[in-house]
Amino acid sequence: MEKYKLYFIILACAFCAANITNAQDFSKIDSWLKDNTSAMGGRSVLMIYKDGKIIYTNAVNDMSMRQKMVGKMIAKRMKRDGATDDYNTTTRASIASCSKWLSAALVMTFVDEGKLRLDDTVGKFLPVLTRYGKGNITISECLSHRTGIKEPPLKESLAEMRNINSMDEAIEKIAKMPMEGEPGKIFHYSNAGLQIAGAVIEKISGESFETLFHERIALPLGMVNTDFGMGKFALPAGGAISTPEDYMRFLEMILHKGMYKGRRILSDTSIAQMEVDRITPDVKIAYSPAEAGNIGYGYGEWVWDSSSVGNLSKAVTSPGLFGSFPWVDNEKHYCAFLMTFYLKSDGRNARYKALKALVDEAVQ
Repeated sequence: MEKYKLYFIILACAFCAANITNAQDFSKIDSWLKDNTSAMGGRSVLMIYKDGKIIYTNAVNDMSMRQKMVGKMIAKRMKRDGATDDYNTTTRASIASCSKWLSAALVMTFVDEGKLRLDDTVGKFLPVLTRYGKGNITISECLSHRTGIKEPPLKESLAEMRNINSMDEAIEKIAKMPMEGEPGKIFHYSNAGLQIAGAVIEKISGESFETLFHERIALPLGMVNTDFGMGKFALPAGGAISTPEDYMRFLEMILHKGMYKGRRILSDTSIAQMEVDRITPDVKIAYSPAEAGNIGYGYGEWVWDSSSVGNLSKAVTSPGLFGSFPWVDNEKHYCAFLMTFYLKSDGRNARYKALKALVDEAVQ
C-alpha cells in the first residue's frame, strides 16, 4: 500500500512540475507595459484571450502632470469625462479607427442575409452620389478605402463632420468631394467609404446606424458599454466608444470565425472576405498613415500578415488614432487588445510590433 502511495505522490509531483515548466510567462509583457506606458499617454490596459478564456490582464496608470493637463483639454473639447481616471478593463474611451472593424462587421451582416452584395454600387441606394459621378463605387470599395474620393486630411474632415446635422447631409458633403482616381484602383485611408456604407445600410433597413449596431453586434456579443456616441448621426469610421472587456468579445468572435458562445454573428465566409488584402499590385496608395507601416488592408481591418492560415490571413488588426491596438492572430489562435489614449504617433508601428512579438512568445 505504501508503495502505491509513493507512486501517486511521484506522479503528482511530476504533473505539477510539468505545469510549472509549461506555464505561460508574461513577465516580459509586464515589463514592456511598464516601460512604454509613459510614451502612450500614461495609461494602458492590455488583455489577451486564448483557449476559451482571458489569460492575461494588466493595467498601468502613471500619468504625468503634463499628460493630465493635455487629457483634460482633449476631454473638454470632446465633451467627455474621465480625462485622468485610472484605466481598467471596464474603462469607456473613444477608440477612433478601431471603430472601422466594428462597422465593417455590421455591414457584412447585411451581406450574410442577402440584403446587400459586395459588388452592389452605392448609387442605387444613395442617388446623390450618382448625381455627382460617384454612383458606381461598390460596397467592397467603401469597406476597403478604395472609393477614389479625395477626402480632406483627418483633422479637417472631423471638424467638418461636427458641423453636419444628419447622415443625409454627411453623404451630400462626401458626394461633392473631388475624385483622385478610379474607384478600386486607389487606396486612401479615410472616413468617406465607411460613412457611405453606413448610410447604405440605414437606407436598406430604415433604422439608424446606432440601432443596427446595437441589435446586430453589441447586443448578441454582450458589448453593453459600446456605442457610437450621442451625436446627431453616427461616424462609422471612428465614432465608437468601448471598453477593453467589450472589444475583446468582438475579437473573440472574429477569432472563432463569426461564432460567439455558440451563436453565429457572422458567416465564416464573411470573416474570410474581411481578411483578404485588397491593396493589390494595381492599386495606387494615395494615403496610408505612417504608423500602419507597409501592410495590406481588407474590410475595416489591416492585414498584418497575409500568409495563409486555412482561408484566413495569419494576423489582422485595426489600430486607432488614439493608440488603441486590437489584433487577432489566426496562426497562434489568440486575440488581444491594448487600450491607450495619446495622439503622438511617432514610433507606434515599432511599438506594436514589439508588443505583438512578446505576446506571440508568451502564448506559445
